Amino acid sequence: MQTTSVKLHSLEYRQAKTYWIAALFVLGNILLPQLCHLVPQGGMRWLPIYFFTLVGAYKYGWRVGLLTAVASPLLNSALFGMPAAAALPAILLKSVLLAVTAGYAAARSGKASLWLLAAVVLVYQTVGTLGEWAISGSPAAAVQDFRIGIPGMLLQLFGGWLCINLTGRRA
Repeated sequence: MQTTSVKLHSLEYRQAKTYWIAALFVLGNILLPQLCHLVPQGGMRWLPIYFFTLVGAYKYGWRVGLLTAVASPLLNSALFGMPAAAALPAILLKSVLLAVTAGYAAARSGKASLWLLAAVVLVYQTVGTLGEWAISGSPAAAVQDFRIGIPGMLLQLFGGWLCINLTGRRA
């Protein structure tokens, strides 16, 4: 699998840049779901609310990821009613898990490989599925991302890898 050396950052909450970058990723997490919702089951199939959380957390650290992970679902729900309020706890759980897992993997490895991103996606989805099951009490609802959302996980893996690697390589 392809491994490349990219410039990864770990921004702090006291830096204004953290909030500007997180705002851009939140905007991406607002626009991409709107695009995906133009097709039937687009949100469930493409899991767009997680895409820029992954890229932001991996590229700029867990703090940017966490800001993106929390703000994106809340703003989408408030502005567009999607995700539905009842789905917010599970989506917020998975978003936060993704931000923490991606930020940790990037900080520990210092590189962006397809294997590492695949591990990040599998960890947040697996742990998130267990959490969603605990929240909803429904195993069927909990495994929905694994039943319907495989294209979205692949988009996160390959699209995320491209975005992380196309935004500034080390010399």
